[in-house]
Amino acid sequence: MIVKEIKAKTILSKSQIYDYSMNAYVGCQHNCVYCYAKFMKRFTGHHEPWGAFVDVKINAPELLTREVKKKKKGRVWISGVCDAYQYLEKKYGVTRRCLEILVESGWPVTIQTKSPLVVRDIEILKRSADSEVGFTITTADEKVRKIFEPGAPPIAKRVEALGILHAAGIMTFVMVAPLLPHADGLVDMLKGKVDHALIDRYNYHYADRAYKEHGLQWAMDEDFFSEKGEELRAAFEKSGIPCRKLY
Repeated sequence: MIVKEIKAKTILSKSQIYDYSMNAYVGCQHNCVYCYAKFMKRFTGHHEPWGAFVDVKINAPELLTREVKKKKKGRVWISGVCDAYQYLEKKYGVTRRCLEILVESGWPVTIQTKSPLVVRDIEILKRSADSEVGFTITTADEKVRKIFEPGAPPIAKRVEALGILHAAGIMTFVMVAPLLPHADGLVDMLKGKVDHALIDRYNYHYADRAYKEHGLQWAMDEDFFSEKGEELRAAFEKSGIPCRKLY
């Protein structure tokens, strides 16, 4: 893993999903084979494979302190093209310092992660008047997880973290995206731990090789996303968890 400390020019970017996105890192140690953020290499100048490098924006808190005073207040998505709580965050704490600034400034926050490290910041989140934490969990099968998310934390650790956050009164959700085989077990795992669920299909083709190498081509078909997506949505709803498909 190649790690570099860099100084960014800005930290809040306009987002098509929320008002802003904030990425304190470039690159991600989780190395998920389906990751849509691989397109970022076109702009960063990295020659290494995605998942083999991380740039740490060490001046992110200083930039954010200035930008929250200048920009119109809006919801900040942490993060759009990296995992803000990947393993390096334990050392650098850049996301934590940025979260403190956003909460103290009264900005609403949506965190999306695969890392239980977010629980470290639970006291900051409890001070927020409008924050939510979502975990991406794409399957209930650890064998499938290891194929598609080789560097990411285990499913059980993510579910446990959601339970801790939810019990603390923090709004939580699960993002099942992309929908992978054997996701149906997530409903029972997440009862009482999330306020709502979102489901999305496999929209990019970075993981095509992994599907084929492991004989999972059937899980790339339209029928799979149509049938399994609807079955999962209905199961979440039946269990009392509001759920929406994004396709």
